[in-house]
Amino acid sequence: MQLLAIELDVNEKLCIRNPQRTDLGRKILKNSILLLDEIGFERFTFKKLAQQMDSTEASIYRYFESKHLLLLYLLNWYWEWIKFRISLRLMNIREPQEKLRAVISTIVDTAKRNAKVDFIDEDILHSIVVVEGTKAYHNKEVDEQNKEGFFLSYKSLCQKIADILLEINPLFPYPRAMASNLLEMANNHIYFAQHLPRLTDIKNDSNVMQKVEDLLLFFAFKLINPTGEESAVLKKDEKKKRMLIQDIS
Repeated sequence: MQLLAIELDVNEKLCIRNPQRTDLGRKILKNSILLLDEIGFERFTFKKLAQQMDSTEASIYRYFESKHLLLLYLLNWYWEWIKFRISLRLMNIREPQEKLRAVISTIVDTAKRNAKVDFIDEDILHSIVVVEGTKAYHNKEVDEQNKEGFFLSYKSLCQKIADILLEINPLFPYPRAMASNLLEMANNHIYFAQHLPRLTDIKNDSNVMQKVEDLLLFFAFKLINPTGEESAVLKKDEKKKRMLIQDIS
């Protein structure tokens, strides 16, 4: 699989030195993802990360002041990655309804390993986003961190989705709430299906991603425009779903 040589625009205040631009920095990102997935954020320390990298704590502190800022950096990278992939998907799409379908497909598809950056395992990073993501803004310093622009990537991603919702229905009163909920639902229902099945109607099987995509499409189009144009889209999705089930059987 071809490696992607891209540098995403992550808030420079989150790091002392841009880790995407050096071998050591990329090594820190790669190994921090693996270690966070293995032991969780609470048990994660720079000392353990240095041991895994066969390096020193001092070398990590040259890039990040704290493990919380490192986590925020990884989350921002993920949000920028989704936004980047959405922009690529939307380049040749003009119809707002098709744009929303593409956005939802991309949100869910980003949870799978479908492209490879040499220093980021997107599949494992997604697991970290699901398990640790709310710790980015559920903390006592959230207001100060917000002033520093630490959540601009997430806000920008939500706004991008909200703008498409307003293209479909300019009178829809909750575009940003819908946008953030679509992102959270995609992560939560994949997680629920895998670990807390009584909290979702999605079953954890080989088709779980498609089922989550169908769930998001249903909620989005039913709420954004409950009559008219969305019915054809939902019928198209239902036909696609039936064909997929027939192929599997």
